[in-house]
Amino acid sequence: MTVTRTMFGRPLPGVAFDVAVSAVVALIGLAGAVNLPGGWAGALVCVGMAVALLFRRGHPGAVTVVVAALGLVQVIAQWGPLPFDIAILIALYSVVKYGERLRDGVLAGAVAAVGAVLAAVQTPGVLIWWVTALWYALVTGAVWLVALNVRTHRLYVLSLEERATTLEREREAESRAAVAEERTRIARELHDVVAHSMAVMIVQADGARFMLDRDPAQARTAVKVVADTGRAALEEMRRLVGVLRDAGPSGGDALAVAADPEHRRLVLAELPDLLARFGDAGLYIRSTVTGEPPALPPGLELTVYRVVQEALTNALKHAGVDAAVEVTLAYTTEAVEVRVRDDGRGRPLVSPAPSGGHGLLGMRERVTVYDGSLTAGPRPAGGWQVQVRLPLPSDPATEVIAA
Repeated sequence: MTVTRTMFGRPLPGVAFDVAVSAVVALIGLAGAVNLPGGWAGALVCVGMAVALLFRRGHPGAVTVVVAALGLVQVIAQWGPLPFDIAILIALYSVVKYGERLRDGVLAGAVAAVGAVLAAVQTPGVLIWWVTALWYALVTGAVWLVALNVRTHRLYVLSLEERATTLEREREAESRAAVAEERTRIARELHDVVAHSMAVMIVQADGARFMLDRDPAQARTAVKVVADTGRAALEEMRRLVGVLRDAGPSGGDALAVAADPEHRRLVLAELPDLLARFGDAGLYIRSTVTGEPPALPPGLELTVYRVVQEALTNALKHAGVDAAVEVTLAYTTEAVEVRVRDDGRGRPLVSPAPSGGHGLLGMRERVTVYDGSLTAGPRPAGGWQVQVRLPLPSDPATEVIAA
C-alpha cells in the first residue's frame, strides 16, 4: 500500500513545489529592490504576488485576480515590465490548468493580452512598441496553450480513472449477482436432492411398517435405509442452509426457485453422455478414471458433474472446435479430484455463445460449499487447466452429530 504524505490536505510534493516557486519569485523582487524601478514598494508588490501563488492550485481564479490587480498597480505606477512579472504568467498557467471552467482561463488570457500591450508601451528604449507587444503576446499565448494542453491531458486522465472506478464497481456488482445466482441454483439442486431422499425415507418407512410383523429382518433393513438416508438428507439440508445464510436479500428468491419441480438431479452415471455431447460439438475428449468410485453424497456428486460440465463449456468457447481435452477423475479414500485441461489449439467458433464471464466464479462457489479447492489457469505448453479437489465426508453420522 502506498502512503502519500499530505500538508493542508494536499500532497506534500505539490506543496513543496509551490513554496519553491513562490520563494523564487519573492527573491527576484527582493534582490532588485534597490536597482529596479519602484524600489522597496515594487518589492512589496512582488512579495504579494509570491504569497498569492502559494494558493494557485486550490484557488486559481482568486490568485489570478490578486496577481492581476498587483500588476495593474505596477502599470499605474509606470514601473514598466520587471523580472518578477513572471508571476503573472504562472498565475495565467494555473487558472487555465486548474480552473473549474475554461472560460475563466479565456478571460484571464484576454486580460493578459491587454497587459502585454500596456507593458510594451512602458518598456524603456523601444522605438516600435507594437513589435515588443507582439513578442509579449506570443510568450503569453504560448504559456496559455501549454496550460490548455496540460489541462486537457489532466481531465482525460481523471475521466479514465473515474471510468475505471465505475467499471470496478460494475464488475463487483456483477460478481455479487453471479454469486447470488449460483447460490440460488445450488439451493435449487440441493433441494431436489433432499426431496428425493425424503421420498425414499417415506417409501422405506411405509414398507417397514407393513413388514414389521411378517418379515422383521426386511423391516430392519428398511429402517436402516431410512436412517442412512435421513443422515445424508440432513447433511445436505445443513449445506443448503449454509448457502442461503449468505445469500442476503436474495434468500427468499432462492427458496422460491428451489421449489421448482422441473429440475431433476444429475448423477455421475450421466457423465459419459455429457462427454459424448461435447464430443459431438467438436471436442476431442479423452477421459480417465482412477481409483474405485465411492458412494458419494448426492450433492457432492452433482458438484462433480457441474464442474466437468462448466470446464468443458469453457474449453469449447475458448479453445475452440477440434481442441483436445483430457478429463481425469481420481478417487481416493480422502477426496475426489477432477482435472480438465485442453491444448488450446482448436478452431474458433463461427458464432460463439455469449459468455457472462462467471464460469470460474460459479465453479468456485460450488466447490466452496463442500470445503473443496479449485485452481485454474493457463498451461505452460498452451491451453487451459481446471483442477478441483473435493474432500469426502469420513463418517456421515459423525458429521451430522457434529453439525
